Amino acid sequence: MEQEIFFSSKDISRITGCSLRQLQYWRDKEVVVPFIGASGTGKTIYYSFVGLVEVSVMVYLLSVGLNLEMVQTILGDLRTKEPDFTNIGFKKRFMVVASDGTVNLLPYEREGAISLLEEGKAIVPLWIDQIHKNLI
Repeated sequence: MEQEIFFSSKDISRITGCSLRQLQYWRDKEVVVPFIGASGTGKTIYYSFVGLVEVSVMVYLLSVGLNLEMVQTILGDLRTKEPDFTNIGFKKRFMVVASDGTVNLLPYEREGAISLLEEGKAIVPLWIDQIHKNLI
């Protein structure tokens, strides 16, 4: 049986480029929930690989201009529709379609993406396999 690896907040920050303050904010808002263990001097906060992937998705989507509410919606959709998205080897690719202040997560399909672009919709590629590749 494989043992799970945990990452400190500093590790997550270094790997993803997310600031420690941002991680704390997301933790306080329960957007990405780490494992928190008690220690003699306070709390020790660790993230699983699942948390690392979730933070990476959030950082990426925020970096392309989506707001926090939109990113939370997409992360929630991923968790509900594709609960295995954090597993290494998950190969599905998605597109985030933004229109009129809303976002939808759709499976990536080239022809569909072209059609949506022709309709004037904004599309953000979300290729989970590439996120995993950047983490390992």
